[in-house]
Amino acid sequence: MRMHLRSLLLIIVFYSFSCEEIRSFRSIPMNWQNISNAFTELPDGIRIFSGRNRKLPLNAWYVEVDSKKAHLSTEIVVSNDADRRESPVQFAARLNAAVVLNGGYFLMHKDPSEHVGLLVDNGEMISLSLRSMIKRERRYFLTRSAIGFNTNGQMDIAWIASRNDSIFEWDEPANNKPEKPITDLEFSNAKFWNVKDAMQAGPVIVSSGRKNVTTNEEVFFWSKIPEIHPRTAAGYTKDGKYIFMVVDGRQPDSRGVDINELSILMYDLDCEEAINLDGGGSSAIVVNGKLLNNPVGFNIQREVMSAIAVFAE
Repeated sequence: MRMHLRSLLLIIVFYSFSCEEIRSFRSIPMNWQNISNAFTELPDGIRIFSGRNRKLPLNAWYVEVDSKKAHLSTEIVVSNDADRRESPVQFAARLNAAVVLNGGYFLMHKDPSEHVGLLVDNGEMISLSLRSMIKRERRYFLTRSAIGFNTNGQMDIAWIASRNDSIFEWDEPANNKPEKPITDLEFSNAKFWNVKDAMQAGPVIVSSGRKNVTTNEEVFFWSKIPEIHPRTAAGYTKDGKYIFMVVDGRQPDSRGVDINELSILMYDLDCEEAINLDGGGSSAIVVNGKLLNNPVGFNIQREVMSAIAVFAE
């Protein structure tokens, strides 16, 4: 009887823990508050929100940009400093941008910095896509995700690869799995990706209006990318709103989120497509020259190679 009660208690504890985990992965309440009124001369079509979850805990911010407003435009921008690195506040000041958030992965130890994967700035291909990588003595061919803007300024998020000077997109990512690599890319299944600006990052976290995290397919397994970190994400909704989010992390009052939790946050904001960008110490978002978040608890911005900027005429 005593063993039976002990087993029952263990089942109840496990069930309670599992239910909590399931609930946490279905939704993350953030109590979003519109703080746009705190910003003077905020361009029409841009709204700012802050949110907090005290239980996890989390602090996060997102900027909503109405892409249908003719006076607003969004671009990927690249540092023109000698070391190819600028802080988001420096980007905003130099370009007179209303909103700036950090962009894709880059090699900080290089001088000048080098982008990891595709980087296109106003039609100029600065860096080719990552075609393949070797992990544990196996070569994996990649269709890593990228965010891009066409000549009309419309955002697109796609699984891509470049060949020569052309960029191609696929409807589905190459189906890589740990220990089971895709050994070549089939370009006959791809189509030309027509973008003016583009930046590879990843993984995709929302696609076709569904939570869809393509960590394995994009070969982010056996890395720290899926773990809990400060985060930056970008996406768009069906009605033409761009969503740019930053989540603080590595702090007592904000632990950060893992890649699945980031997917939930962007999905809960009705994103049709969304992508994870560079995070950790790079995560920062600036509005009207003011830093919204608190990067890694020290309020110090890392200089980055690329960024997303919103301009108002």
